[in-house]
Formats: sequence, C-alpha cells, structure tokens
Amino acid sequence: MSAAVALPQHRLLESPNSRTIEIGTWTITASTNPISNAGQCDALQAAIGGIPLPEMTFGSNSLELEHKGSGWKYSFKTEDALKGVKNGELEDGDGGVKVGYADAWLKSRTSPLSQIPMPKTVPTKPYDWTYTTLYPGHLEPTGCKAIDWKPAERNDPNHTIPLVELTRHDPILFYAEIPLYEDELHDNGASHLLVRIRVMPTCVFILQRFTLRVDNVLFRTYDTRIYHSFASSPPLVVRETSGWEAPYGRVKSRLPKRDDLTPLTDPMWIAKILTEMPSEISQEIGAGTKWRGLGTKIDIATLQ
Repeated sequence: MSAAVALPQHRLLESPNSRTIEIGTWTITASTNPISNAGQCDALQAAIGGIPLPEMTFGSNSLELEHKGSGWKYSFKTEDALKGVKNGELEDGDGGVKVGYADAWLKSRTSPLSQIPMPKTVPTKPYDWTYTTLYPGHLEPTGCKAIDWKPAERNDPNHTIPLVELTRHDPILFYAEIPLYEDELHDNGASHLLVRIRVMPTCVFILQRFTLRVDNVLFRTYDTRIYHSFASSPPLVVRETSGWEAPYGRVKSRLPKRDDLTPLTDPMWIAKILTEMPSEISQEIGAGTKWRGLGTKIDIATLQ
C-alpha cells in the first residue's frame, strides 16, 4: 500500500468561463468558452492568414501557465495552433494527404470517354485541409530574460517524464479539458486538437493531442506532453513532442471486433494502437507521407 501524499497549499478560483489554480509559485488558468461566433471567426481567419477555419473552432479557449519565481509564461491557444497549419501549397515534409477516392474521381471525369463535363471551379487558397499542426504551445513574451528550451540530456533521469508517478492514484487538485478545434474534413474523416491538464500534489502534467483520421488513407497523432515536478530545484519543465502515423488499414486491422468501427473515432484508442506499433513503422515509415512530425523529441526549460 502506497503512503498517503500530503496535499500542498493551493487555491482554486472560478469564473463563468475559466478556472485557476494557484499552487506554490505557479498560477495556471484554463479558459473554456463556446464555439467562436461569426465575428470572432472573421477576426481569427484574418489573423491566421485567411485559410478556412475548422467547423468547430474554439477561438477563445486557452491554457496558460505562469511561474512567478522566474516570470516564465507558457500557453496553448487556438490562434497559435492554427498558425501552425500549412498555409500555401504543400511541400515535402508537410505530410500532405489526398482522400482515398480523389485520384479515381478526377480520372473518371477527365477521361476522353467521360460524358460528364468538368464543373466550373473557383480558385481557392491552398492550405492543409487536414489541419495538421506541429504546435507545441508557445512562450509568452515577458519582461524577464527569455528562458529557452534546450535538448534534454539522454542519460539524465530528471530530463524524462516519469510514467510511474503519473500512473499513481494521487489526488487530482485541478483538471481541465480544453478543445481548440475540430473538423469532419468534408465527411472524409476527422481532425481535432485537445489540451488536457491535471495538477497533482507532486507535479503538473499536460497532454495536448492532435488526432487525424482520413478514411481509407491514414491515422496520425501528434502529442505534446509537459511535465513539471514541484520538487525540482531549480524548477525544471520537461516537454516531449511525438508524432505517429500509419495506413488506415493497418490500424483498422487491430479492431477488437471486426464489425464495430467505433474505436476508429476514439483518439485514445488510435494513439494506443499507433504507439504499440514498432517505432520504425509508426515513427519512421508512417503512412508514406514523409511527414516531418514523425519521431520523438524531448526538451527542457530551467526556470532560474
């Protein structure tokens, strides 16, 4: 039986659209608001360069962390996440995706034997219609000296995220789920970005997860994990970013019940299957898109 964990002094504050915890030298605020209205969407679309917004855009949602000892501020915000979506023609490394029937559809209508006239089209601004983003959160500009991320030391146990601690049944002092955006991709799949945070007596843990399903083509997951132990001295923040990808059929073949496709819409199940695959498959070969997000990278920030 594990020893009881002492609860540190902390304070919870609530307003209609935000919740805050003050604990030690940290202030953490989760803001959750309704889907952006027309005016908010117009302003957001202009701010991100004019690409169409996802069907469900929560432009006013955010997660903000402030370390009062150093002045370090780190945030997850919808606008910044959407600025990470490729605006323009897709190039090598962007992981561009064509829907499964796109080539066949085009061929059937451009064949010399086709009796179907090509529809008149209006040129649209090219962008990544899957809304894939490698956004890992961002440092807020502050008056203090900038504290940058540095590559983790491979052999330093403090430069890792301790799964044992995170899987203990410690009390949860603060929890929030913050959706940033979601889109059904013209009925060809789904794309969404969600941030979760939990604060426990010993640490803070954040998981931002981007999940992409393109029917009959591929699955893709991009995770950003942030971990901070209140016991670290000087205060240390660990950030791990990881991308996985696999062909649709390969993930579908792992369904527990062949006729129940429900798990294919569950980001947690999709991530579980992708991470259980050998890394040379899901983090190197992927689905053959040559997406630059594949692989895992760990950085640390020391809050002096």
